[in-house]
Amino acid sequence: MSKQDTHFFNVFSLVIGLLVLTERDYAKNVAARIAPPSQEAVAGQDNSALAIKAPAAAAAGSAAALPKNGTELFEQTCSACHGQGIAGAPRAGDKAAWGPRIAKGKAVLYEHAIQGFTGTAGVMPAKGGRTDAPDDLVKQAVDHMLQMAQ
Repeated sequence: MSKQDTHFFNVFSLVIGLLVLTERDYAKNVAARIAPPSQEAVAGQDNSALAIKAPAAAAAGSAAALPKNGTELFEQTCSACHGQGIAGAPRAGDKAAWGPRIAKGKAVLYEHAIQGFTGTAGVMPAKGGRTDAPDDLVKQAVDHMLQMAQ
C-alpha cells in the first residue's frame, strides 16, 4: 500500500467514525422532535397533569407591565413610533406635525388612537398595538402627547 492509500484510508475511517458518533445524537434529537405533542384525557382517570397552565413569568409580566398613567403608556408603547416618527407617526413635540391633527379635535384623536387609523401619511394601530390598555389610559397618553406639542 502506498502512503496516499494509507492516508485516504485513515481519513475515510475518521469520517465514518465521526458520522457514527453524531448519528446517535441525531437519532435522539429526531425522536424527541417527532414524539407525540399531546396527550389524551381518559374518562374516570386523574387527568390533572393535562391541565393547560400559563407560564408564570408571562402571566406576571403582562399584569405588572400595564402602565399606571398616560405618561407611562407613552413611554412604554407610544414612543416606539411617535419618538422617531416611524410609520408616518407625528413625532412627539413636533408642533407643525400635530397642528392639523389638533385642529380636528380631541374626540377624533381619541377615536384614532383607540380604534386605529389609516391615513395618507401613515398607520396608527389600535391602541398603538397595546390592546390590553384601557381606553381611558389611551386618552391620557393622547393628552400627554398633546401637551408635548404645545
